[in-house]
Amino acid sequence: VQLQASGGGLVQAGGSLRLSCKVSGTFDRLDDMAWFRQAPGIQRDRVALITRWGATRYKDSVRERFIISRDTAENTVTLHMNSLKPEDTAVYFCNVDALTMDHRTSRPVSTTSWGQGTLVTVSS
Repeated sequence: VQLQASGGGLVQAGGSLRLSCKVSGTFDRLDDMAWFRQAPGIQRDRVALITRWGATRYKDSVRERFIISRDTAENTVTLHMNSLKPEDTAVYFCNVDALTMDHRTSRPVSTTSWGQGTLVTVSS
C-alpha cells in the first residue's frame, strides 16, 4: 500500500489549504483514514480521522476549522483546513489502515501505512 500526499504550502493566518492523499497498491478494503501532524520538537499527533463508515473525529484544537473526508471510489482522503493559525504549522502525514485477505490462510491482514508528509506553513 502506497500513499501519496499533496497540497501543503505557505499560507497566511486565516487562510485555507486542502491536503489530499491518494492510496494505491493491493488491498481489499480501506478502514480508518487519518491525518497526523508533527511540528519541530513535538510528538506526532493525530489531527483528524474518518472511519470506513464516515464517522469523524478531530483534535480539539482543529474542530470547527478542519474537515476530513474520503472518496471511496478514488481511494483518497482529504483534509480541508480553514481559519489556519500559525500553530497549525507542521508536517502533515496521511495514515491509512488497509485490510488485505491472505489467500493462503483465508484470514484478513490489517496493515497501517504512512504518506511521505507535506509541509504546511502558516505565517502570522
